[in-house]
Amino acid sequence: MSLQAIIEKKLTNEISLGYLEVVNESGNHSVPAGSESHFKVVVVSDEFEGQRLLQRHRRINQILAEELANQVHALAIHTFTDAEWTKKNSQAPTSPPCAGASSGD
Repeated sequence: MSLQAIIEKKLTNEISLGYLEVVNESGNHSVPAGSESHFKVVVVSDEFEGQRLLQRHRRINQILAEELANQVHALAIHTFTDAEWTKKNSQAPTSPPCAGASSGD
């Protein structure tokens, strides 16, 4: 099972989701082709109602603790309630370009 699939499965099993998107952004970074090290997750759930951003992110980090400790180098987390997601026109922020050194450096 791919790391992306594992992340999707864990989040799906642990949170009542309105929407989930897991994007492998490794190809935007200086890593070998086929890597699974940089991800963006968009998680929409009414379970986040009344929670501060830090609480939401801690929940995601807790669910993915094993992956973050081992395989995942970077994780962009975007969390919304259903109402917030609707207000954002169902669009998460675009990830910025990689600021790291190129593999040729």
